[in-house]
Amino acid sequence: MSTPAQKMVAEQLLPNGVTDPRVIEAMSQVPREEFLSGRLRRHAYENRALAIECGQTISQPLVVALMTQALAPRPGDRALEVGTGSGYQAAVLSRLVSHLVTLELEPALAEHASETLRRLGYSNVEVAVADGAQGWPAYAPYDIILVAAASPELPLALIDQLSPQGRLVIPLGRASDEHQDLRLYERHGDDMMSRSLFPVRFVPLR
Repeated sequence: MSTPAQKMVAEQLLPNGVTDPRVIEAMSQVPREEFLSGRLRRHAYENRALAIECGQTISQPLVVALMTQALAPRPGDRALEVGTGSGYQAAVLSRLVSHLVTLELEPALAEHASETLRRLGYSNVEVAVADGAQGWPAYAPYDIILVAAASPELPLALIDQLSPQGRLVIPLGRASDEHQDLRLYERHGDDMMSRSLFPVRFVPLR
């Protein structure tokens, strides 16, 4: 009998462009309900964003999977996430990289996510309370950077912390926009290439 996470993968992810076997495996193994509380747990595997504390959200599973897949994470990668929120995206990403630093501006969210990740055994994740737009220079450069909040423009500090062959995904746009543009940036030495992935709706990067 399949688990709720495996059913989610089969019904929501596979029919909608998620093809990376490692991403599929990670999404099928991370218990999304553990990153929610109270009545929200019953909605854990619905394909929609859910409101959490401090005015933030946990992204819908399909968006988490597609953003992760776009980064093409490798086992030896060092990763940075901006916007920890519940910690669910961090849990998924941590299964695919060597080490992950995830930044959260709200101390209460950071503490709760850190406790959940530690309880579930995600030992290669470090949660820090910080301004995500400034990145985390201590462990730079990063092979992949995932920004889970919308910014009007690409923060220069994140570009500076990207490795020579690094990849970065970020929703670009304002909170007032009906949709933001999720973009993938790929660095090739001194050159930077970017392309639009799909429209999204994220809380603003603060």
